[in-house]
Amino acid sequence: MLENLPVYLTIIFVLTTLLAVAMVALLIKTLSKPLAGRYALTIIITIIFWLIVQAVFSVREIYTDSPDSIPPKILLLGVTPALIAILLIFQSRKGKLFIDRLSMQMLTYVHLVRIPVELVLYGLFINGAIPELMTFKGRNLDILAGISAPIVGFFGISQSKMGRTSLLAWNFICLGLLLNIVINAILSAPSPFQQFGFDQPNVAILNFPFNWLPSFIVPLVLFAHLAAIRKLIYH
Repeated sequence: MLENLPVYLTIIFVLTTLLAVAMVALLIKTLSKPLAGRYALTIIITIIFWLIVQAVFSVREIYTDSPDSIPPKILLLGVTPALIAILLIFQSRKGKLFIDRLSMQMLTYVHLVRIPVELVLYGLFINGAIPELMTFKGRNLDILAGISAPIVGFFGISQSKMGRTSLLAWNFICLGLLLNIVINAILSAPSPFQQFGFDQPNVAILNFPFNWLPSFIVPLVLFAHLAAIRKLIYH
């Protein structure tokens, strides 16, 4: 775990992660065709189990040990399984049916989680745990996606003020913002691939609880964009 870090940053990020879990629960609750209770519970339990596994990995310093390993352990054990899960959802028949039943408005509101994430990132920068380029003072404009999400969700979708093309454009632009910070975060972390932030590297994502960002929150945000894009294109 990171030393000399204000406790409030850890608390805020844990609460942000719980908010992300709540967003998943709301996605399930607002399905156009409800899931059987056991399936909904299985999804939530699986997510909680995944978060516990990631917490154990970081507390046992698996991610901070051997930073020169290829591929970096956070990518191998934290990010890749989440991406495989998303791929399986999009490739399976049941997964596609699940996506098609998701609320477009709720998929948009998921991105509200990006606001507290960006505030925490700024706090981590102030305390030397990530480089400035990962914040809204640097190269990271991802907070704009979070700020615009309730506007798009309410006026654009609920009040039907935005058409399919404009909703697609918003999702693609915000997806680009997400990919931008992900790439910069990877290239700023201690690893053989590091290109930025040598004076103040991105060590936060290798430590608890901030490793939940690449292993859960970012995949959730990515899934929300991809699901929305699929719905807008095929329906």
